[in-house]
Amino acid sequence: MKNNNDPQHELAKAVGLALTHRGWKIALAESCTGGLVCATLTDLAGSSDWFERGYITYSNQAKTECLDVSAELLQSFGAVSEEVAKAMAQGAQHNAKVQVAISITGIAGPSGGSPNKPVGTVCFGWAIKEDHLQDLVNVTTMTKHFMGDRQTIREQARDFALSKFLELLRPINA
Repeated sequence: MKNNNDPQHELAKAVGLALTHRGWKIALAESCTGGLVCATLTDLAGSSDWFERGYITYSNQAKTECLDVSAELLQSFGAVSEEVAKAMAQGAQHNAKVQVAISITGIAGPSGGSPNKPVGTVCFGWAIKEDHLQDLVNVTTMTKHFMGDRQTIREQARDFALSKFLELLRPINA
């Protein structure tokens, strides 16, 4: 991040404050963003208080080895699917032993798209433990279609993942 007033810095600060307030830690499972979300969060001084780790699982093999995503799931739905995003978030949350995890898997381009999954298709997963129930983890998934070049798609995916995470936390506060 270039300065402390850019939108990404403010978004990262809001995530850090929300996690600190709850005493939670976060893990990330990134594919198409290649660590962009992790870098944005860890650019903040003090992020070690709430950032546990990031998994950059670009290949299917990495998704299986690092996050326990089954080969059958990858074969059935493809790496860019809400089913795989869910499994990635669950694997990151479980393996890192954290309260929350975010996963991102998609097609940033310029190639790799198909008629069913064009360039700009990105699937997300947010695994959030219930405060009062130790073993219950809610997982929300969503697919978005972003426009632009490779870097623009990756940046939009980063911003959406963090913004939606903050939005998902709001009901917990109610």
